Amino acid sequence: MIDYAKIELHAGNGGDGAVAFRREKYEPTGGPAGGDGGDGANIYIKATNSLSTLEEYRYKSKYRAENGENGMGKKRFGKKGEDLVLYVPVGTIIREVSSNTIIRDLKKNGEQFLIAKGGRGGKGNVHYKTSTRQAPRFAQKGRKGQSIEVSLELKILADVGLVGLPNVGKSTLISVITKAKPKIANYHFTTLDPNLGVVKVDKERSFIVADIPGLIEGANEGQGLGHDFLKHIQRCKILIHLVDISGLEGRNPIEDFKLINKELKLYDEKLSDKYQIVALNKSDLDYNENYKKFENEFKDKYKIFKISAATTQGIKELIDEVTKVLSKIDEEKYTLDEEINESYLQNYYNKNMENGNLEFYKEEGIYVCTGYRIDKLLERVNLDDYDSRMYFEKKLRDMGVFDKFLEMGIEEGDSVAIGDIVFDYYE
Repeated sequence: MIDYAKIELHAGNGGDGAVAFRREKYEPTGGPAGGDGGDGANIYIKATNSLSTLEEYRYKSKYRAENGENGMGKKRFGKKGEDLVLYVPVGTIIREVSSNTIIRDLKKNGEQFLIAKGGRGGKGNVHYKTSTRQAPRFAQKGRKGQSIEVSLELKILADVGLVGLPNVGKSTLISVITKAKPKIANYHFTTLDPNLGVVKVDKERSFIVADIPGLIEGANEGQGLGHDFLKHIQRCKILIHLVDISGLEGRNPIEDFKLINKELKLYDEKLSDKYQIVALNKSDLDYNENYKKFENEFKDKYKIFKISAATTQGIKELIDEVTKVLSKIDEEKYTLDEEINESYLQNYYNKNMENGNLEFYKEEGIYVCTGYRIDKLLERVNLDDYDSRMYFEKKLRDMGVFDKFLEMGIEEGDSVAIGDIVFDYYE
C-alpha cells in the first residue's frame, strides 16, 4: 500500500498582455487594441472514495498546470489555463514540506481545496490609453503562478481497528465479518497492507473495520511494519484487540496483550485511551486455563469475548457489542487528528510569493511596479476621488515604490505603470 508521497506543484503562469494597434479601413487614427493575457490555471486537491492508495504519485512527483495564453490583437484575450485537479483518497493529510506543517486534512468524499493559484494574466495596451497617450506601446506581463512542495500522507478512516500480533487471526476475522478477501496463511506478516471491510449489521446500520498489520515488539520505533501502520489506528474510533488465547505457538496471551498496548502507548500516548474490546481468538482450542488467567487479569478494565474466527463462535456477540459502543462513542474524543494550521497556506504565499515582493522593471520607457499588494491596494481605492488618490499615493510611498523608481533613474515627467493604470511622475 502506498500511503505517502512528496510532490511539487506549480500553478500556471498568466499570459502576457499584447501590444497591438487597429489597422482597419476607415479608422485612420487607429488605436491600441492589445488584449489581456489569460490567467494561469489553478491546482486543486480533491478527496475521493474511489481511491484507496497514493499509488498514482509514486512515480510522478512534479505537476505543472497550464499557462494562460498571451493576449492578441483586435482586443482578443488569451485563453485561461485549464485548472488541474489532483485526486487523493479520503483520509489524506497535506503537509507543506519545508515546515512540516499540516495545511489540510481531507476527511470527506468530494472535499476540495485550492493549493496553488495561477498567475493573473497581464493587461494589454488597450487599458493604457489616456488623453495624452493615444498610442501606448506598453502591456503588462503575466504573473507567475504559485508553487509549493507538499507531502501527502494517507491515514485510513475506519470505525474499528483490528490490532494484535501477527498470525493471531485478524485477517480471518475480517474475512468472516465482512466481504473483504485478505490473503490468509499460517505464517507471520501474511498481511502487508491494511485491509478494509464493511460490517452490515442490518439495513440501517453498518461500520467499517480496518485490519492493521505489522504490530510487533518495537513497532513504535520502526521494527517490522508497525511504524508504517500505527498511524492508521489514530483514525479509528475504537479498537478490537485480538489475542490468540490457545497458546499453541508457545506464547503467553497476557504478555502478548501487554506488549501491543505498550507499543500503542509509546507511539502515541493518546492511543492508550482508545476504547478497546478484547477478542480472545481460537477459543475453541483453549481448555479454559489461559482464558481464566486472562479474565482474572483484565476483566475489571476490558470487555472480553471468547471467539473463534474459524468456527464463528462468539462472533455475533462481538459484533453486537461493537455496534452498541459505536452508537454511544464520542467521535471527537476518540478520533485522534493532528493540529491543522488553516491560515498557514495563505501566510506561506504572503511570505514566499507575490504578496511580500513587488516586481519593478522598465519597459518602453515606462517604469512598472506590479505585485499582490498593488492589486489589493487598487481594489480599495477610487481614483476619481481626490482623498482616495491621496491615500493611494501615500500607500505607494509607504511601500517604497517611488524610492525604488528613483534608484532606477526615474525623472519628472516619466511614465509610471501601477497595476493597470499609467500616470506621469512628478515630485
